[in-house]
Amino acid sequence: MLALSALAALPCLEDDLRRVERELFDAVEARDEFITEMVSHLIAAGGKRVRPGLCIAASLALDESAPAASESAVRGAASVELVHIGSLYHDDVIDGATTRRSVRSVNAQWGNLRAILSGDYLLGRASEIAASLGTEVASLVANTLTQLCEGQMLEIDSSYDPGRSEERYERAIEGKTAALLSTSCRIGAIVAGLPRPTIDALGEFGLSYGMAFQVVDDILDLVADESSLGKPAGNDISEGVYTLPVLRALADNSTGDELRSLLGGPVDDSARDRAAALVRASNGIEEAREVARKWSDRAQAALDKLPETPAALAMRSAAVHLAETAKLNH
Repeated sequence: MLALSALAALPCLEDDLRRVERELFDAVEARDEFITEMVSHLIAAGGKRVRPGLCIAASLALDESAPAASESAVRGAASVELVHIGSLYHDDVIDGATTRRSVRSVNAQWGNLRAILSGDYLLGRASEIAASLGTEVASLVANTLTQLCEGQMLEIDSSYDPGRSEERYERAIEGKTAALLSTSCRIGAIVAGLPRPTIDALGEFGLSYGMAFQVVDDILDLVADESSLGKPAGNDISEGVYTLPVLRALADNSTGDELRSLLGGPVDDSARDRAAALVRASNGIEEAREVARKWSDRAQAALDKLPETPAALAMRSAAVHLAETAKLNH
């Protein structure tokens, strides 16, 4: 939704992502068919594959012809996607989710215990692939797993808290979202043997892009229609996750008092809808969009010293597209 339409301008991407899909299924094939079915459940359900796309693009950042990605880049792309999917298994247990990607969640289908173990299995396979690509890649994936846990713990700690600070919000989304996108770019650059300044620039691109990505996603949760979201607008409010647009609306004199009176605990559908409407009526959406634009600008600036290769242009377009997505849905 938020990225691959722009990255698709990279000529080799479609074929390379098909290679990643094969790698994902090969990676999770277990000796037991039942285990294979559980751990491949969300792989088979599809996904945007943003993280593999960024890994592949980063590996080709200095290539003028953008041929097919290397085998190492494809394996790196599979590793970061397995981290992402494994974290979704755990997220669904935490949230009590019953669906994911239009199919029954693993916890709904087979129970929480099997879902947790399946998520652990995927993280283990991701780590195994990362180790095969060298110590730096293995260390990056291990560190990213720690950051994912920190981000999730920070979010849980702020559940149903109208006093959540923007600093804690940013720390949470950096851990939950931006860290893995940064790692995706770094791994692609590392396995391609790119110079250290380029690796660092691509890592900064991924981090800033990831911050913009999550802020835009949080905006869309409040302004997009239910058919495109696959859930009611304001679902984050129902789950006690007060994102940047909500925090800015709470600080708006015209909406803050009423909105605060609705928050702080579980809400019914009517209160959720009223709270979402208050956020849309406030300055919160526009201010959050501006924050997303600033992160998008930082992502683009990180690529300034790279040559205008097909991959670099595709990544820059992806960052521009993020800011435009938030604007168009306002």
